[in-house]
Amino acid sequence: MIEFVNVTKQFEDAGNIALENASFKIENGEFVFLVGSSGAGKTTITKLIMRETNVTEGQVYLDGIDVTKLPDKEIPFLRRKMGVVFQDFRLLEDRTVYENVEFAMRVVGAGRREIRKRVPEVLNEVGLNYKAKMFPRQLSGGEQQRVALARALVNHPLILIADEPTGNLNPKTAMEIMEIFEEINRMGTTIIMATHAKDIVDAMKKRVIEIQDGRIVRDELGGEYVETVQI
Repeated sequence: MIEFVNVTKQFEDAGNIALENASFKIENGEFVFLVGSSGAGKTTITKLIMRETNVTEGQVYLDGIDVTKLPDKEIPFLRRKMGVVFQDFRLLEDRTVYENVEFAMRVVGAGRREIRKRVPEVLNEVGLNYKAKMFPRQLSGGEQQRVALARALVNHPLILIADEPTGNLNPKTAMEIMEIFEEINRMGTTIIMATHAKDIVDAMKKRVIEIQDGRIVRDELGGEYVETVQI
């Protein structure tokens, strides 16, 4: 479970409040969309969960542990519980599909036998086992995002964080990627996705947390994208 308790984040260099007095809970196995305009605070929430940045005030709990108080040396172990998918794929261009996914396992110290077993499994899950020897430049945008997704999943994360994962994809490919996300969620992985994709949010009817100017203005089960008009 993830819980934010009265969280405020102010970036000193920018002088603005990125998140103000935010409180919410995300239960294990939930699928949550974070929506709102650019700069509203969506990415700040994901960075606080991963401890890429820390709160100005408040607490962030992961499975009962206050991650805001974790010493730096423990943060890498926290992040092993998470997989992350970005809009721009961030693949290693000089490595094959297999090697890109394999790299994520090597980073956490996985053994050769485990790697040989797990990498083909996860490539099969995202429908790319037949392209294991290809390089990113030989793949379509949708296929590259599938590789990025496989890399995020290979270490069995409890939480999958996605930041605009369909932003560079056409609508058909985007929905195919979302079907994979939904299947991953059905298998028990918690998914937190920041997105501007109105058609996807409206179609999937998941929980929607809307952020505007650093404040949570809506938290709705089975919600749609429609942004709250503030006066």
